[in-house]
Formats: sequence, C-alpha cells, structure tokens
Amino acid sequence: MNALQNASPGWYNALMREDTLQDFKERLRSRGINPSYHRIKILEYLWNNRIHPTPETIFQALKTSLPTLSRTTVYNTLKLFVEYGMLVEITTEDREGRYDVDTRPHAHFRCISCGKFFDLGLDISLDFPREIEGNLIKEGFVYLRGVCIDCRKSDSARR
Repeated sequence: MNALQNASPGWYNALMREDTLQDFKERLRSRGINPSYHRIKILEYLWNNRIHPTPETIFQALKTSLPTLSRTTVYNTLKLFVEYGMLVEITTEDREGRYDVDTRPHAHFRCISCGKFFDLGLDISLDFPREIEGNLIKEGFVYLRGVCIDCRKSDSARR
C-alpha cells in the first residue's frame, strides 16, 4: 500500500468499488449533506465518469434524464461538495473549473493538443510544511501541461 492509500484508506477503497444509489445517499449523509435526488445523481455522475468534468459537461450529460436540473443547481451542488471536502476543484490556465472526486494528493495533466484532462500516476505525497515564509498553506496542486501519449503516437504515425 502506498502513502496515498495510507493517508485515507477508507476513501481509497471507496474509489475502487462500484456504488449504488444508496451508497451515494449514505456518502452525502455522512458529510451532513441532504441527499436530494439531483445531488445524488450529480455525485453518481462524478463517481462514474472520472474525466474531471466542467459544470457544463455535467449539466449536458444529465439534462435529458433530469429535465428539472438547472445549471444553477449543478454549480451550487459542486460548490457544496467542494466545501464539504467531497470534491476538489481544479482551475486551469483558462480559468475553467474542473471537478475531481479523488481528493487524495495526485497530479493532473492536460494535453495541449487534444485537450484531454486526466490524472497522472505521479506520487505527490510530499510533506509540505503548514507554513512557508509566514504564509499558511491550505492546499496544493500539481497541474502539468504537455502532449499526451495518444497525440504523440498519432503525430509519429503521420510522419
């Protein structure tokens, strides 16, 4: 078991299994969040689609099955989940908010060619000091940009 798994083994184990709607309800209740149907479905979407979606991506994916869902509900739900530590918000260089249910320390990568955004297998379980030069550290992120393996393969195939 690596340092990330040791940091929060219950959460790590939860990430590795499939969940039912009842599991999502319980996860919300355990954080003190009222499990409304929209919240459950948004959490289910995030849990089952580890693509670091934007609020618009989530809205577009759910609007057909949830005709009463609004963009405002998506934004407010994401904000609530972040506030309660259920999600991490990653803000990209173009000020785009993306959301991740994996709240453990890990790195993110964005392909500058195709735009894919995904987790990297980079151990960033660094032991940061809580304070640096008088500045209180609350959180840290590693966000890298480059060309993904798929784009590199397709580029070399064209040559």
